[in-house]
Amino acid sequence: RDDLVELFVRSIAPSIIVGEEKMNWIKKSLVFQLLGGVARKYGDGTRTRGDIHILLLGDPGVAKSQILSFMGRISPRGRFTTGGGTSAAGLTAAAVRDAFNDGRFSLEAGALVLADLGLCAVDEFDKMKDEDRSALHEVMEQQTASIAKGGIVATLNARASILAAANPMYGKYDPFKNITENVNLPVPLLTRFDLIFVVRDKPSKERDTKIAKHIINLHTPKGI
Repeated sequence: RDDLVELFVRSIAPSIIVGEEKMNWIKKSLVFQLLGGVARKYGDGTRTRGDIHILLLGDPGVAKSQILSFMGRISPRGRFTTGGGTSAAGLTAAAVRDAFNDGRFSLEAGALVLADLGLCAVDEFDKMKDEDRSALHEVMEQQTASIAKGGIVATLNARASILAAANPMYGKYDPFKNITENVNLPVPLLTRFDLIFVVRDKPSKERDTKIAKHIINLHTPKGI
């Protein structure tokens, strides 16, 4: 079918209006992220990831959380979490003492390990603590999680695409500042995202009227 990509785009969070060009591009990128790319392994043992990492940066109320929640549900091995209540152990793996195994430690997989070969959606990405966020550097580039806790040294696969959402530091995105000045994220972590979309809530009578009518139609029972 010639309209296959367009069909997929319309199927991503269909209740969120797709009339704007930027939202269409966001949903198209989410389709490709869901399908994934091709990982390559070279003769010297190095590996290049094929998964796409996407960051949605924008004003509150532009449906970022709704998109992340939807993507976490439709991905076969998808996981959804929020940065405010997420730790490094919750993302990678935690060492837990096993009462039925002579009190020795065992590993419990975190969200990124559970989402291996799938998608992990992290909302409020900017609300994570720096020490917890540092665990993502290896996962986003090498797609592995190295653990050395409780006498256990292991490397776990975390071949997941990461879809993250973040809010500007001052509530509204300032177009006169660059991205690093608008969001509380370190540059090394920002560079690991393949696509960064800035979604702004610009005041517009026509656009706001269109969105309001769309929301009312979603909540109106059929036949009224």
